[in-house]
Amino acid sequence: MGIYEELQARGLIAQVTDEAEIRQLLNNGRARFYIGFDCTADSLTAGHFMALTLMKRLQQAGNQPIALIGGGTTMIGDPSGRSDMRKMLTREDIDYNAACFRRQMERFIEFGEGKALMVNNADWLMDLNYVNLLREVGTCFSVNNMLRAECYKNRMEKGLSFLEFNYMIMQSYDFYHLYQTLGCNMQFGGDDQWSNMLGGTELIRRKLGRDAYAMTITLLTDSNGKKMGKTAGNAVWLDPAKTSPYEFYQYWRNVGDADVLKCIRMLTFLPLEEIDAMDAWEGSQLNRAKEILAFELTRMVHGEDEARKAETAAKALFSGGGASDNIPTTELTEADFPAGKIDILSLLVKTGLCASRGDARRNVEQGGVSAGDQKVTDIARSFTPADIGAGLTLRRGKKNYNRVVLR
Repeated sequence: MGIYEELQARGLIAQVTDEAEIRQLLNNGRARFYIGFDCTADSLTAGHFMALTLMKRLQQAGNQPIALIGGGTTMIGDPSGRSDMRKMLTREDIDYNAACFRRQMERFIEFGEGKALMVNNADWLMDLNYVNLLREVGTCFSVNNMLRAECYKNRMEKGLSFLEFNYMIMQSYDFYHLYQTLGCNMQFGGDDQWSNMLGGTELIRRKLGRDAYAMTITLLTDSNGKKMGKTAGNAVWLDPAKTSPYEFYQYWRNVGDADVLKCIRMLTFLPLEEIDAMDAWEGSQLNRAKEILAFELTRMVHGEDEARKAETAAKALFSGGGASDNIPTTELTEADFPAGKIDILSLLVKTGLCASRGDARRNVEQGGVSAGDQKVTDIARSFTPADIGAGLTLRRGKKNYNRVVLR
């Protein structure tokens, strides 16, 4: 089985421009491909995870990845999948985020001479002459076709700024530039990027008369079609300072029964034969599959030791063994106790167990919140520093924990 067939078997391939040519390039290790990462935060998220593992798989098969840091395109903002305009970041913010991305990518991809490359599109986009760009590239794009693209259609009713309208041209120019300067012959991305990626392949073919290829991978969604990588209204980050290894483990440990084998197939490096044998698993066996998924992904992101600690902590809690030093901890200060106490809704929001006071209220009223070994049913319940004592473990639902302590 070649790497292209493996990607198919893992359910990763969504769309391709030229299947026979792409199959041959990938299977023979002759693809020099890029994936772009806009620097909208100071950490990659679980949403980037599939792209990182894809780059690792393809590099192991002899292909050369180019990690494109979007220092330039982040100045504009990708409208794909957005209902509103992204927050405008400063150049300093973007540069800082780019440096954070590189450190995280190095856990997955081997950079160096003859290996993976990392480039920043700010190096060429920021110095472009606008009139020259319009003359060189603008004639290759039909506004009518651009407006039919899903990334723009979904925004037309609420409003699409001219700034964002240029994003497709910028992304297309990236591929055009990388083709000319680095011999990059293929672009990968999520299937929400299909229109942008087609723009790049067509630009190369029209301007240079040469072939370039694009392939999108299936976005990871749960059985309800919702993008995975969110919890309590927040992103699941790869930076342990933003999402602890335990929280990361717990996120994947809590995926739905209908999604666990899909996630194992798409995200882990377990042999396909081993995963195929899991297809018949049901009942309690699916819990074991979730533990395998959570451990494998936590190990890849945070290392073997942290994965073991998270696994041990989770098993201690599930078995009723009580709190563990490895569960997420929130420190409270005197300022958190106005009038000498803090209410349960504030605690749930402060710890990140709930996204808002409204979310916290619903969880309490539905009987899904405990403090220590007692269920909390009164939304007015408050705690003093003495109640917190040496530490108090809060629980939302069956599997979400946080321990509050006094600073």
